[in-house]
Amino acid sequence: MFGKLKKILGVEGVKLELRLPEVIDSESGTLSGTLHFYSMNTQRVTRVEIVFKEKYKRGRGKDKLIDEYELGRIELDKNLLIEKDESAELDFDIPFRIYKSRMDKFEEKNFLSKRLAKLAKFAKNVRSVYTVEAKANVEGTVLHPIVSKQVKVR
Repeated sequence: MFGKLKKILGVEGVKLELRLPEVIDSESGTLSGTLHFYSMNTQRVTRVEIVFKEKYKRGRGKDKLIDEYELGRIELDKNLLIEKDESAELDFDIPFRIYKSRMDKFEEKNFLSKRLAKLAKFAKNVRSVYTVEAKANVEGTVLHPIVSKQVKVR
C-alpha cells in the first residue's frame, strides 16, 4: 500500500534534468537542449511540455512591476518507457522570438544611444531573467515532475 501511494504521488518516480547551453543567442531563433529522465521504478512518460520564458522586472519598492512573457513552447506527445535505475534522453528544439522594448531598439542605434539606454535601464532598475521550464506527464501519478533552469541570452 505504501509503495502504491508513493507511485501516485511521484515519490521515487521520474526525475528530470535539463541540459542547455550556458548562453543562448537571441538572433538564432532556436533553443536546442536535452531532457534527461531517470527513475527508481519503471515509469511511462506520456507527454512532455517545455516552455521558454522571460520575466521582465522594472521599478523599485511599491512601484515594482513584473511581467512574464512566453517566448517559445513545445508540447511532445511521447510514449517513453523509463526502465528502473536506467536513464533516457530526449533532444528538443524550441523555436522562440525575443521581444525588444523601445529602449532595447534605441540601444542598438549607436554608441551614444547605447550608453544612454544603459543609464536609463539602471535608473529604472530594468532587468530580464530567462528560464526554461520542462514538465513531464507520468502515467499513474498525480504530481508530475517539473524542472526549471535559468539561462543567459545575448
